[in-house]
Amino acid sequence: MKKLSIHTLMHVPFEGLGCIEQWISKNKHSLSYTYFYENYRLPNVDEIDWLIVMGGPMGVYDEAQYPWLIEEKEFIRKAIDNGKTVIGICLGSQLIAEALGAKVYPNKQKEIGWFDVNLANSNTMFESFENSFPVFHWHGDTFDLPVGSTHLMSSDVCKNQAFLFNEKVLGLQFHLEVTTQTLKGMVENGASELIENVTIQSASEILGQTLHIEANNRKMFQILDYMEKITLNP
Repeated sequence: MKKLSIHTLMHVPFEGLGCIEQWISKNKHSLSYTYFYENYRLPNVDEIDWLIVMGGPMGVYDEAQYPWLIEEKEFIRKAIDNGKTVIGICLGSQLIAEALGAKVYPNKQKEIGWFDVNLANSNTMFESFENSFPVFHWHGDTFDLPVGSTHLMSSDVCKNQAFLFNEKVLGLQFHLEVTTQTLKGMVENGASELIENVTIQSASEILGQTLHIEANNRKMFQILDYMEKITLNP
């Protein structure tokens, strides 16, 4: 089987690949990074097969504070236009949505903690998934669905939780990839946002529900297996 060249865009050091890195290692694909919080370099898009765009506390509209966002969006659009498999998580999904021409904006409520998402459309990617299941959220923004995309998941307070565009471009607002280590990192670095209400859990509530991690990681692996098949057998 062909080994994939996977490139990851990271915006902060505490929102990394989590269990995705385990999947990449197990399947012996190559992995490279662009760290926008350091001196960064973007690869030639022809050098990669996959692009994974991770999360971060900034918004897609924060270009004045983070000018690299302009270059990043152009690179994401170029990867999509060149037929690459592109996966975005949280901020990454919002960046993909904007790169595809959709509007990104603050949601009425932040969603931080373990809350259910609901399947909106059947897809073989989600074979054996429950119709509703808990995932880890940390987002304040939402997006309109890109034109031509398929709506995949929703939650009670955020309608557009996941979408698929042209079979090879996937946006996920939530964090199936989270591990105990990455969960702790996000809680420690985002503590100021944990102002409890109906849709924001406390640090102790978040860290007390690590029992969901294993099931979430299995779902992430199943999604990655599906995207791998789509990439290798178009």
